[in-house]
Formats: sequence, structure tokens, C-alpha cells
Amino acid sequence: GKLRYALNGVSHVDPETPLKLAEYYGVADKVFKYDTISDNPPNVINDITLAPNVINATFRTFIEIILENPTKSIQSYNLDGYSFFAVAVEPGKWTPEKRKSYNLLDAVSRHTVQVFPKSWAAIMLTFDNAGMWNLRSEHAENKYLGQQMYISVLSPEKSNRDEYNLPDTQLVCGIVKDLPRPPPQYN
Repeated sequence: GKLRYALNGVSHVDPETPLKLAEYYGVADKVFKYDTISDNPPNVINDITLAPNVINATFRTFIEIILENPTKSIQSYNLDGYSFFAVAVEPGKWTPEKRKSYNLLDAVSRHTVQVFPKSWAAIMLTFDNAGMWNLRSEHAENKYLGQQMYISVLSPEKSNRDEYNLPDTQLVCGIVKDLPRPPPQYN
């Protein structure tokens, strides 16, 4: 009975333990589950799951994200982690056939994309930065009420070239506050 916003049927809820901290301490499975979101929106809009919304992505993988806006107001989405390429923004509903109209030659690198009412936008990106990325609505109410997700990008190399170790001055909280600090993971 409460107002919530979601991405593909999952409304993000912040856990007590920060997501990246849970991964670093090796207790992510006690804080959240990966990939609770599906590739397609639910058939019934009332079927919303409240959970930390985290997907697992492979380092340096190239992906496509489609954002559809069925509402009567403009929506904006921001990706925190690096930039993406906005390759299409069109009215109507997205279909795989729409890929033929993507601008793949000179798309603009951005951090935010606007999705107009009754329209869709396609963005493409490479997860070339290891870490915890955040895709969220730029509307404060929507973001606060769950319209966001995180993308965990782990480097298989375990190298300082890709990601740094947890700083010695890092404050800890949640379920990791009384755990011993793990040894450095990256060389």
C-alpha cells in the first residue's frame, strides 16, 4: 500500500551494510543476492520486489541498457561509475528491430540520459572500471523510493591496476563492524 518506484520489478532498498563493504569482507551473500532483476519488466506492474538491487557484470563486458518511460513526465537516469553512449532516443515502445536505428558511429559519451514521456532510450557501455556502479533516477523521490540499481564489476586479475584495496582508515558498519579486517585483495 506504499508508493514505490522500481526498475524491472525490483525496488532497491539500502541494506545496513554497504554493498561494496560486504563484498570486500566476503559476506555479500548475507547482505544481498546478485541478479534479482530480470531482463524484462514484469507483466503486472504491482509485482514489485523490495530488495537490494545488484547485478553482477563481467569486467570489460560491453552491454546495452534500454530505459522505457510509460509515464507522462520526463525521466532522467544517471550512471555513476563511468560514462555510457546514448545511441538512441525515440517515441513509442522499444523492440529488437529498433537496433537498426542506433547511432553507433558518433554517439555522445554521457553520464545522464533523459527518457521522454511515452518514449525509450538505449545506452551502450563497457564496464571498464572495476567497482560498484550505480544506475539511478535523477528524480530524488524516485531514487529514494527504489528506482535505482547497482552493478558489481569485479576484476578477475585482482590487480591494483583495476581496483584499490580497502583503505586502512575505512569506517566499517553493519554486519562487518566486529569482523577482523580481511587481508589486501589486490596486488
